[in-house]
Amino acid sequence: MTRKSVSASGNGVTVSDQSPSQNGAHPPEDIPNGKAQDPNADPNGKVVLRKKVTLLQGISIIIGTIIGAGIFISPKGILKSSGSVGMSLVVWVACGILSLFGALSYAELGTCITKSGGHYTYIMEAFGPFMAFVRLWADLIAIRPAGLAVISLAFGQYILEPIFMPCGVPPVAIKLATSIGITSVMYLNSMSVSWTNRIQIILTFSKLLAIVVIIVPGLYQLFKGETQNFENAFEVSSVDLAGLPLAFYSGMYAYAGWFYLNFVTEEVDNPEKTVPLAICISMAIVTTCYTLTNVAYYTVMSAEELLASPAVAVTFAEKMFGSYFSVAVPVFVALSCLGSMNGCLFAFSRMFFVASREGHLPEVLSMIHVRRHTPLAAVIILYPMTLFQLFVGDIYSLLNFMSFLRWLFIGVAVLGLIYLRHTQPDLPRPFKVPLFIPAIFSFTCFFMVFLSLYSDPVNTGIGFAISLTGVPAYYLFIVFDRRPRWLQKALDSLNRCLQIVLEVVPAER
Repeated sequence: MTRKSVSASGNGVTVSDQSPSQNGAHPPEDIPNGKAQDPNADPNGKVVLRKKVTLLQGISIIIGTIIGAGIFISPKGILKSSGSVGMSLVVWVACGILSLFGALSYAELGTCITKSGGHYTYIMEAFGPFMAFVRLWADLIAIRPAGLAVISLAFGQYILEPIFMPCGVPPVAIKLATSIGITSVMYLNSMSVSWTNRIQIILTFSKLLAIVVIIVPGLYQLFKGETQNFENAFEVSSVDLAGLPLAFYSGMYAYAGWFYLNFVTEEVDNPEKTVPLAICISMAIVTTCYTLTNVAYYTVMSAEELLASPAVAVTFAEKMFGSYFSVAVPVFVALSCLGSMNGCLFAFSRMFFVASREGHLPEVLSMIHVRRHTPLAAVIILYPMTLFQLFVGDIYSLLNFMSFLRWLFIGVAVLGLIYLRHTQPDLPRPFKVPLFIPAIFSFTCFFMVFLSLYSDPVNTGIGFAISLTGVPAYYLFIVFDRRPRWLQKALDSLNRCLQIVLEVVPAER
């Protein structure tokens, strides 16, 4: 069976009819005139994804995707489940350390398996294409569109809140602003990798500035002697031992996002050094920021006030600076959400790019724009699905069904690190962690999956059922690929049309 694609040429486009290579891509026949002078182009004139992610940009991707709206709006799940101020701070620090264990495990995987794609790639290398496809299927049909829609809804809500204060924001206006935000991020990621990274750095600094604005006056009050809210902080009678697992569950979700740099490993400059260094610096910054932000909150507010507040950062700002400054908090939250949207889309578009290269998704998704040098098709594939779920689907229920799958597959990927240590002991590992680190972290992930099954068996069961639809999909689309000639011809024609419309060609090697 042949796969047809359009190749780049100086005079336009031509059609090639070739047998696919192992990764399902064809090299272009020629290079468009003047491509070497394009600022996005490869120095050698090739149509490829360039190594443009530096250490600073890598740090901004990790921090920008970890820190979202939660620390500003509702960081109270841990306090509610742990039962005391002191224990909640211990949980914040402990979850930061556990997340660092996971991040260090991914740093080893990212330096010994230098492919982009994150979870998908590591599961593929360790356990084969079937399990990797099931993970990809769950991401594609549910997890990624729903997750992006939820972050975007938070952006739409808070970017409009200062305009409509003190009234509520109409739901239609929220969805309209959300659609504009999604479209803007999609357009940015489609047009330029360089500008995507620059904007990510700016948005990351903006959210760190917002956190500093909370931490500095809070610690100033603490050093002045405002310690009444920390009295009996570790009182044993107030600690809820039964709720501690749920507190850790909430904390691990707050730190989720440390793995996104591994989705773009092929675009990282000197990944053997940049990936581990970016991960360690980012996790140290995030853990410090999260812990000190909560210390600042507890200094100004009692535990009861924090639990009762609908938006903790707004209440903090009103107490510290008055009602006028609190208007700025929603703007910072919106910018924080925009940074998460941008970083997430930049990262997981590369997973679809790699999956297409491996033959698990349509060939056009592994192609690159001839001038912009971005994986245009892989970026925009989520656009219609996200908008559909935004206006039609029950996003929050879908996330409840599927959220535990994140930890299941991350645990499987980290377990793959241990498995590869035994099956491929001679694999080059520029960065290597002690085995107890991935062992502890994979156990933590599987414990969180068990906790989901125990606390919410119905939603977890529905999530499993949705993900298992990937099994028949794998055999239907990947294994049994003997399609009728008329259908294959139609698919080839569609592939060529999409290439021409999107102006994309297979990456050169």
